[in-house]
Amino acid sequence: MTASELREIFLKYFEERGHTVVSSSSLLPDDSSVLLTTAGMQQFKPYFVGKADPKRDFGSLNTVSIQKSFRTSDIDEVGDESHLTFFEMMGNFSFGGYFKKEAILYGKEFIESIGLDIQYVTIFGGDAKTPRDEESEKIWKSLGVSDIREAGREDNFWGPTGSEGPCGPTTEIYINDMEIWNIVFNEYYCHPAGDHPKGDKSDGILEPLKTPGVDTGMGLGRLTMVAQGKKNIFETDLFSSITGILPAGMDTRVKRIVSDHARGVAFLVSDGVIPSNKEAGYILRRLMRRMLVYEHILGDSYDSQTLFDIVGKEYSGFYNEINPETVRDEFAKEKDKFQKSVARGLKELERTGEIDAQSAFRLYESFGLPYEIIKELGGEKSSGLTREDFDREFEKHREASRAGREKKFGGHGLLLDTGELKAANEEELKIVTRLHTATHLLQAALRKVLGDKVHQAGSDITAERLRFDFAFDRKLSEEEIKKVEDLINDVIERNLDMGYEELLYEDAVKTGALYFEKEKYPETVKVYSAVDSKSGEVFSRELCGGPHVAHTGELVHFKITKEESVGAGIRRIRAIVE
Repeated sequence: MTASELREIFLKYFEERGHTVVSSSSLLPDDSSVLLTTAGMQQFKPYFVGKADPKRDFGSLNTVSIQKSFRTSDIDEVGDESHLTFFEMMGNFSFGGYFKKEAILYGKEFIESIGLDIQYVTIFGGDAKTPRDEESEKIWKSLGVSDIREAGREDNFWGPTGSEGPCGPTTEIYINDMEIWNIVFNEYYCHPAGDHPKGDKSDGILEPLKTPGVDTGMGLGRLTMVAQGKKNIFETDLFSSITGILPAGMDTRVKRIVSDHARGVAFLVSDGVIPSNKEAGYILRRLMRRMLVYEHILGDSYDSQTLFDIVGKEYSGFYNEINPETVRDEFAKEKDKFQKSVARGLKELERTGEIDAQSAFRLYESFGLPYEIIKELGGEKSSGLTREDFDREFEKHREASRAGREKKFGGHGLLLDTGELKAANEEELKIVTRLHTATHLLQAALRKVLGDKVHQAGSDITAERLRFDFAFDRKLSEEEIKKVEDLINDVIERNLDMGYEELLYEDAVKTGALYFEKEKYPETVKVYSAVDSKSGEVFSRELCGGPHVAHTGELVHFKITKEESVGAGIRRIRAIVE
């Protein structure tokens, strides 16, 4: 039985039992509590809480769907036998039409209708907040299922999706010791911390729903694997057409990563996501660049872009929104940026001596070189480097970053999410650090092109762009803007050191270091300089508290997106780093 046949059989089964078939919603949800669609019920949240009328919108209190879904948390795990980014969630839903008895019966009947046997089921065993689900136990026993096991909140209590929403106890169907179907009984509404209607400030307050509902989820990948008698998802026909064109000698783990990411990229782009340094765009960029890493290592043995045509063809009968041409175009643009970044990283790799976990992580963090490229192209220098050591170093830095998220950087007293720089998490922190460093180079370049009368009048930095205000009395010409860009990109290409020294304020000013006239500085300050380590040439020197990159090459490429007036004698530049 093919995956396509399973989709058709599933939808038909529930349609014949009074369920309206609802098309999948976008991977970009109308739900601010989540980044991407992660569950089949997300598009139905308003119906579970009474904010929308299912009878009016669907003609029924019961619906069935196969929802495109995406798990961002599993990206680094992809490559084993089970983890995916993009997946399809099969589900039936009821908004007061039926409850536990019917939902459990449908689950058992459907599994048996496709020739499978239930091994055992689980129910919620109860805890201090929520009672044991004895009703589900009785229903399973009445249907002849004797192997009924209990589990706690972590395994058998689902939701909410995001920070708040419907939730409740679950019962799960297992085949071959693997969870196949999760049947959720939405009995409660979970309120986030500080948002309970009665003013309770504790987290996870559960309030009974006026109309309990049913929300089920069964991954098509797992069901297909069991139905086809395969050992893992990647052996099913969901992937065989993709993996079939990959080089025969390609490592199994790499095949799984590339095939999974090809699907994820195709669906994200087709739903309107473009590569960027923020939110869904950042997830897409991660997938694309991971694919490009292996394409780079393997040379001309295959072309990643051909995979998108296969994905489009495989899903054309069910998800007609996939446009392979658009996907290829976005991938090609990202490939060009990636190649520029890798070129700079490889230069630094050549200059690096023996490569241990620390130096490997620096190459990754500063130049975007992944472990695979460092290990593959480092030759003898990286012979002692292991994935385990690299992962430990990665985790160490991630924990350090997480611990420092709410701390001040010093000097300017900048906060992670307020003031001159705005970053909501550690990934955004890396981006704003690059952009903040770019403001130093920008001011220096402006003074070199326009003269010393240029000086900073303010700045604002987010994960998407920098905004730099400066004193100047006229519009910049296109030629002047290009000169500024070229100067900065030359400094990036030369990969100057970005170091600092601590001096008394008076002594710092005497060095000629630039400073923001509106800023009140402490007695002792940090002076950051972009310096050519070979010639000793200083491109920029400023009083600043940070944060900054260690080397200018980490900026990769600088581009001015807009230049405009914001008042008498004040110009504004908006720019990005790529």
